[in-house]
Amino acid sequence: MTDSPLPLGDPFQFGFDPERLARIGPAMQAFVDDRRVPNLVTLVARRGRLVHQHACGVLDLDEDAPAGMDALFRMWSNTKPIAGVATLILYERGALTPDDPVAKFLPEYAGLRVQNPAEPMATVPAERDITIRDCLTNTTGLANPATMPHFYRQQYRDVLTTLGWIGAGDAAADGPAPDNRERVRAQAKLPLAAHPGHQFGYHLGYRLLSAVLEEASGQRLDAFFHDNIFAPLGMDDTAFYLKDGALGRFGASYAPREVDGKMQLVAMDKAATSEKTVGPQVEFAAGGDAGGVLSTAGDYARFGQMLLNGGELDGVRVLGRKTVDLMIGNHTGDMVIPMTGPGFHWGLGVAMYHGRDRFPLIRSVGTYGWGGAAGTTYFADPKEELLGVCLTQVMAHGMMPNNTYQEDFQRLVYQALA
Repeated sequence: MTDSPLPLGDPFQFGFDPERLARIGPAMQAFVDDRRVPNLVTLVARRGRLVHQHACGVLDLDEDAPAGMDALFRMWSNTKPIAGVATLILYERGALTPDDPVAKFLPEYAGLRVQNPAEPMATVPAERDITIRDCLTNTTGLANPATMPHFYRQQYRDVLTTLGWIGAGDAAADGPAPDNRERVRAQAKLPLAAHPGHQFGYHLGYRLLSAVLEEASGQRLDAFFHDNIFAPLGMDDTAFYLKDGALGRFGASYAPREVDGKMQLVAMDKAATSEKTVGPQVEFAAGGDAGGVLSTAGDYARFGQMLLNGGELDGVRVLGRKTVDLMIGNHTGDMVIPMTGPGFHWGLGVAMYHGRDRFPLIRSVGTYGWGGAAGTTYFADPKEELLGVCLTQVMAHGMMPNNTYQEDFQRLVYQALA
């Protein structure tokens, strides 16, 4: 990739008030100065031209190394849009369709049963199979550790231990941790919490999707992502694990914790000792488990611009134009998405704003995107031909009082449009 991830553009020529656009940097710096975040890296593009990029803060609050535009971030669920693209690449090749049952690739998912809400210790046959679409749209009906019946801890102890949902205890066998395929195989033994397609259960199907993509492609997920998305788009810094020589651009991840009666950022994962740095390199998860992919603002902007262009960037076509329309379309009907509230539907790896049943937001209807657990986010507005990327590394960033950097970033971008 060149020094600039996208061609540079003059803000005025591309429809911005330059003075208003210049407010983004100082506003982001204020969040850093108050130690609500360790750093913020922001990028704005319009009509494929880069009109704003800004980096502030440090990679680690215990050190002085600044976070630059080339800083690497744990993207967590910002990996989900990439997984959507990977799925649709295989769809275009005829290797799968969104409505294929997962059992076509993972036979253990045939003939699943669902917990009977009227009699929790009993089950009934599932109304239909889990599909690949269900995995992408978070509607699999899979059980999750937060809501599963307590008696599962005994009845399915071995399964839950393999999944890592309960500790193995003294009986744990020595040896490597189960890989994703083993965990997927174990999860098939649990009754579903709901019939597929009936409920929104965030993230639960992406572990299955990882296994499906590997079966359908014949490649390990990291290799498929690299060969079909990262390399063609020139996303040279993006991978599931830190590349050689990149440690100096990788920082710590934080979470707000109460210390002496005040919320402060506490380091949860340091760069030098992170699993992303030292391995073992075994977690390749389509949904962003274990931090998902590592990426930079520039690399992720190239991915986002490819989608905004209808599947093509710099003469390289990753998806067909109508396939991108399929990806960002409404795959969840009138189902309310808990994390966004009314006004959004879920596509194949992204959420899109349709604007109904809520007060308007400062974005166009049709704007789509998603975020990650450590405070990363991106949005794309096809109507305005507008792309925004905003990255930091704070888990549960909303627990820090007045930590509205994502909302402020989007507001400042839109109010700068001339």
